[in-house]
Amino acid sequence: MRKIIVEAEVSVDGIMGQNTDFWENVFPFHTPDVEKYLNDLLFMPDALLMGQKTYTFFAQVWPERQGEQADRINSMPKYVASRTLEEPLQWNATLLKGDVPEEIRKLKQEPGKSLLQYGVGELTNTMLRHNLVDEFHLLVFPFTFGEGPRIFEGMEVNTLKLVDTKTFSSGAVALVYQPANNL
Repeated sequence: MRKIIVEAEVSVDGIMGQNTDFWENVFPFHTPDVEKYLNDLLFMPDALLMGQKTYTFFAQVWPERQGEQADRINSMPKYVASRTLEEPLQWNATLLKGDVPEEIRKLKQEPGKSLLQYGVGELTNTMLRHNLVDEFHLLVFPFTFGEGPRIFEGMEVNTLKLVDTKTFSSGAVALVYQPANNL
């Protein structure tokens, strides 16, 4: 069975990046060891799982980029959960229609590697409610941002079990959690 891995990059105060100012604070901490970790994570799955906001943003940015990561992201199949987008989707993407949790459950049953979701939002909350998330890879960067969307904001209470940590030369930390209900 395929695993669903959710990756998010956050400040110490739990703010997720949705604007340029946030990412300008993150990039100084993207040292070679952080980049290797993110690159290794990107090459673990064989498909991406996205909500509508992430798909819309990524589809505008990644096709214009070059390099190993861009080639990987651009070539991977993408499954997009949205109530507003219509087919056909661009950028090697398939729209998940109807009962999204059931469609994701079917994807998990298919042969292959993991499915990777970047960022945390409505899709993540839906997957958590249906016990579909297998791991969270949270990269916590050593700065506070103050305002913005907080990771897990508005989500139901979920107990997580820490299964791995990694400290990077920049002071960033990777925390790998599994939802306790999936253990």
